[in-house]
This record gives sequence, structure tokens and C-alpha cells, in this order.
Amino acid sequence: MENQKRPRGRPKSLFKESSAGTMQSLDRALGVLTTVARLERAALSDLAREVGVPTATTHRILVTLQKHGFVAFDEERQEWMTGIEAYRTGASFLRRNSVLEIGRPILRRLMQDSGETANLAVPDGAEVVFVGQVETLNPIRAFFPPGARTPMYASGTGKAILAAMSDDGLARTLAIANPVPFTGNTLVQEKTLRSDLSETRARGWSHDREERYEGMSCIGAAIFNERAEPCAGISVSGPTVRFDAARAPELGARVVEAAQEITRLSGGRNPNVPGD
Repeated sequence: MENQKRPRGRPKSLFKESSAGTMQSLDRALGVLTTVARLERAALSDLAREVGVPTATTHRILVTLQKHGFVAFDEERQEWMTGIEAYRTGASFLRRNSVLEIGRPILRRLMQDSGETANLAVPDGAEVVFVGQVETLNPIRAFFPPGARTPMYASGTGKAILAAMSDDGLARTLAIANPVPFTGNTLVQEKTLRSDLSETRARGWSHDREERYEGMSCIGAAIFNERAEPCAGISVSGPTVRFDAARAPELGARVVEAAQEITRLSGGRNPNVPGD
């Protein structure tokens, strides 16, 4: 009997895939979902324009996501927003990340000791994502909604993480940063940014001087994992008038102390602390 040839490789997918090996329909759906999360509320036409997908296709994606609870539709305002399943997915991440769980009471104490809003952020590519915050009671204060993103080069937590990276890690991150000026103080030139990161590394804390928002400043420090790699950042932020040169070292010391405590309690290892 004639031997039959055995099929080779993977079976042909039922789904259309892009040249990069990703599933185009899923790429689009996730793009729509993340855009809804970023905008918080948006009309169909605005979403379609943001993601660059035809309106009819965007609507089908939204209806599918709605079926699974990842988005919801406000009939009265005719706007789409994130759904309960998106929250549950994010909550799962928060539960598994011990840095975030351990950091909550330390954030609150840092806010009380400093009198400024305390923030916790994790790196994602060349950005940081704010995952925890305790607001100060001061009427003029900083606020970043959970999930807000900002480029590392224009953030106190981001610059603290960049300064703690290995040379290779820093080079890779800066290569994808594509810096743009948010204010006149934004460090868009790599030479200037690297000089600032050297100062950050030497003193142990970063100082964002109105580099993202005019009138607002931030001081941050890196949190390390068990491999002594920066895995998160903690900071205090507020009006620049309360972050002058006389007070900055005091705030920096409090932030560094909080970062070291989270590192230690989460099983991390700070390469700058002897015996850690």
C-alpha cells in the first residue's frame, strides 16, 4: 500500500492573521477596548476615528465586547465605556502583584508623612502605568486616575525606574521612547535626560520639575524585584511651589524609605542597600 504523506506544520488557521503572526481581529478588538479605557467614555464615531477602523467594524467589535461584559453602552448618552469584566481582569492583575498589595498601606503613610499625593506605578514598555494612589487632603493636589499612562522620561516614577535600569535595559527603553515636549521643561534630548538620570542614580531619587504638567512636580524612587531589577516606582506629586529646593531632599528621603520598605516586604533586593 502506498505510503501517505504526513501533514507537516500547523493546520491553517480559521482566522485571518497579519504578517506579524498576530490575529488581526483580536488586535482590533483589543485596540478598541484599550481606547475605550483610555477615553473612559466615547461615542461610536469617535472610537472608530481613534482606532482607525471603519465605523461598522468598530460597532461589531463593541457589541462582541459588550456580550462578554468588557464594555457597556450608555443608552441615554449614546456612549461606550468599560464594563465589569474589564475591571475583574484588572483586579486579577492587582491581586497577583504583591508589590501593589504591600504598597497600599505604605502609600497611605507616605501621603500622611509628606502631605502630598502618593503614587505607585509599574513600567510598561517606555511608559509607566499608575496602579495606586492616595490623594492628599490639600485642596490643590495632583491626581492620576488608575490606569493612566505617561512616558517614563516625563515622570518622577518613570525617571526613577530608568535610572535603576541596566545599561542595556536603558538603551532598549530609550530606543522606543520617541520623546515629545509636554512643557518647556520636558527632557527630550537624550544627552540631557541621561545627565538627569545620572544625578537620580547618585542621590537615589528622581525629580520631575514640571516636565509633564506645568505647575506640577514629582519626586520618585524605584522598587526592585528579587533579581534586583526595577519593577515599579513610588512617588509623591503636587504643586511645584511645595517642591522647592529646600524641601526636595526631605521628600526624596521619605520616598526612598517607602520604596525600600516595599522592596524588602515583597521579597525584592535593592542593589544599592548593603546586605539587601
